[in-house]
Amino acid sequence: MALFSAFSRRLYLRIWLAVVGGVAALALVVGWAWRVAVQYNAPAPAPREVMVRNLAGELIGSAQAQPGRQPGQPLEFTVNLNDGQTLILQMPPRNRRMGGGPPPPPAPYWTRPPYGFFWMLGVVGLAVALGIYPIVRRLTQRLEALQRGVQRWGDGDLSVRVPITGQDEVADLAQRFNAAAERIQTLMASQQALLASQKSLLANASHELRSPLTRIRMGLELLGEQGPAGALWAARKKEISRNIGELDQLIDEILLASRLDAREADIGTVEPVDLLGLAAEESARAGAELQLPDGAEALVVPGVAKLLRRLVRNLLENARRHGGRGGQAEGIAVILRREPGWVVLQVCDRGPGVPPAQRERIFEPFYRLPGASEREGGVGLGLSLVRSIAQRHGGSVHCEDREGGGARFSVRLPPARV
Repeated sequence: MALFSAFSRRLYLRIWLAVVGGVAALALVVGWAWRVAVQYNAPAPAPREVMVRNLAGELIGSAQAQPGRQPGQPLEFTVNLNDGQTLILQMPPRNRRMGGGPPPPPAPYWTRPPYGFFWMLGVVGLAVALGIYPIVRRLTQRLEALQRGVQRWGDGDLSVRVPITGQDEVADLAQRFNAAAERIQTLMASQQALLASQKSLLANASHELRSPLTRIRMGLELLGEQGPAGALWAARKKEISRNIGELDQLIDEILLASRLDAREADIGTVEPVDLLGLAAEESARAGAELQLPDGAEALVVPGVAKLLRRLVRNLLENARRHGGRGGQAEGIAVILRREPGWVVLQVCDRGPGVPPAQRERIFEPFYRLPGASEREGGVGLGLSLVRSIAQRHGGSVHCEDREGGGARFSVRLPPARV
């Protein structure tokens, strides 16, 4: 059973033996058919005949050799003469060696029919077996390499890839396995990154939610002590309203960030959006300056209008909060232009700018620049949402210095196809 199990698990042995057995069977059938054909088509031997003549040369009798003679026996003729007499003539077997002597010894049995054919078959089979084995083994070695790769991949090593050699079905199978493994590894990496992002989002959200809730609780306690009269009541009521608005904004941005991180989530209908008109509306609402190049026309990009509006609004709010003069929109400019293959939206301010080492971190969820205070407003998700929205629309965003001081946030979006 152990031998049979080992044989059944070795594909190259089964293929090799199948090829050898098939060649041997074919040779056997061809040899048998050839032998039958030779025997069937061989002409019958002419019968031996003897003639008896007298001294005058006249034929006085003739006869043919009797059938059924075995090899090595003398020929025997029965001759009936014309005068009615009967003669029996015997001829000894011929000696093929010159000078007479005993007959030659018989040939070895392995060279006589049918043994000679089996020896030839064995030699041919051995030659076929030795010639076929390297070819079959090379094929099955590639299959074994693929098997080992699949086993390692199944054990959790998603980085494993199998070598691709040749252009046959085995090479195509290895190529398809590598492509599938690459896609799954990328998917797993994105899922792990998404899970890590979600965990970080929830951890930071719990911290951010605790601050306005604590302030609301303290405000309610102070209101209970002071009573519903006086300026302190109005101030506490205003503070509670501000905290409630901050909570509402935080929850809204957390939900939007979660939907943007989930690639399969429906974020809305993608349609042509006039980015020029949208930026003009948001600039007028925030009191920012809109700068357009000469001869500017509609700048249309494919996207979700409410998300692109949120992108522009978050950039303007960030510029007003950290880069405006006195918390106002003074010095804030919105610039739109077209570049080869892109539509560029820039929001510039005259604030202290962003240090180069922090220009990537400011796009992380809940990250604030050193020295920033919660009293300045915002929950730390605005720029993170800007990057997520830009990426979901096939674009990008980055921060750089503005000429003359301040920061400039540039968003690049692909234009709509005409």
